[in-house]
Amino acid sequence: MNLLYVRALHTIFVVTWFSGMFYLCRLLIYNREAQDKPEPERRILQEQFGIMIQRLLFGITWPSAVLTLIFGTWLLLQYNNLPVWLQLKLGLVVLLYGYNISLHVLYRQQRRGVFRYTSTGLRLWNEVPTVFLVGIVMLVVVQQNISLLYGVLGLVGLSAALMGGIFAYRRLRR
Repeated sequence: MNLLYVRALHTIFVVTWFSGMFYLCRLLIYNREAQDKPEPERRILQEQFGIMIQRLLFGITWPSAVLTLIFGTWLLLQYNNLPVWLQLKLGLVVLLYGYNISLHVLYRQQRRGVFRYTSTGLRLWNEVPTVFLVGIVMLVVVQQNISLLYGVLGLVGLSAALMGGIFAYRRLRR
């Protein structure tokens, strides 16, 4: 298969994987917030969110993560030596798979009725893939021309801005 098709498929499944992770965490937030509703509203909402979460996790998010890995590995095998930018990207990707696994753990906990995190805590967790997305895209596009210092400072600044926005939103809701 032509590598351009492999790269296109890799990109498509990266996009669907990220979409799944972003929406999955939102559903976990809504499911957590439903915990504070009176019956029968709580039961109805949590049953519906449970169905939505399960379908999203097993129908889109995990299949996209697996296909991203398959096509990414295919592309990776084209390199004799891994440039530094690609090594950094792979490190972020490994952390991103860890994040995906954490969403699966949260799903299993919530399915059992265990809600360990507040909706604000989950909102913060929902922004983690944004930081990974920015870092990975910058590394892929800029490659060897990227400044490690500015890259790290940019990610720290983005993280601070996202956290500030979440806490400002929490204050507005109260």
